[in-house]
Amino acid sequence: MQEGLHRDLGEFNFERAKRGPKIPTVLSPEQCGQLFAGLAGTPRLMAEVMYGSGLRLMELLRLRIHHLDLARGQIQVFAGKGDKDRITMLPDGLRPHLVRHLDRLRLLHQEDRANQLPGVWLPEGLARKFSNAGVSWTWQWVFPARKPSLDPTSGVIRRHHVTDSTFQNDIRRAANLARFDKRVTPHVLRHSFATHLLEGGTDIRTVQELLGHSDIRTTQIYLHCMRKPGLGVKSPFDQLGQWTPPPPLSDK
Repeated sequence: MQEGLHRDLGEFNFERAKRGPKIPTVLSPEQCGQLFAGLAGTPRLMAEVMYGSGLRLMELLRLRIHHLDLARGQIQVFAGKGDKDRITMLPDGLRPHLVRHLDRLRLLHQEDRANQLPGVWLPEGLARKFSNAGVSWTWQWVFPARKPSLDPTSGVIRRHHVTDSTFQNDIRRAANLARFDKRVTPHVLRHSFATHLLEGGTDIRTVQELLGHSDIRTTQIYLHCMRKPGLGVKSPFDQLGQWTPPPPLSDK
């Protein structure tokens, strides 16, 4: 109007439309078990770690050996969303599976060293300061790719971690096998982790720290996904004990 017709429209006082919060998709504990049953090997372990620790997809894929603290039952997340670090839980039931998985990775690591394969990718600062860290055991990926591939940035052929599309396809096939009537992605496992903690009585502040949310309002969205709202608190009526009917009204 101003440039084409040369009409001065003055100032507009308006606010941009805000996108409302979306209720995340959540699986029940029984459905999580059905999903895991449709997976095998490393994909199943990845799904179980993601659900058991509440990791984001890229946090899972970028796990390195020294991020796992099996003795203390912790997973250290470095440079997560918002470039924040945090510590989350590592389920006790997954420790023996991870130990066997790491034993297999040691053999793969020895094979890569015997073939003189370049070390894994490191952040730029670390690569300059510790040039040989990429070949050390502690910096290897927890979930490496089966075959080395070309690094598009450096042009070096090295072993990278599993790609996100590969794991997403594994989850999609397992969800189709279980015949779920909802769209299931890897991130659904993180949503289920948070919701099941709240349903189990975990306070919302603890869930916020485990998920790495800077604002508790982000965590509160999972309150709407619970089977019973209010952190599992019982109604006062349910605490009265066995209910007895009132006596019949008399005619007098």
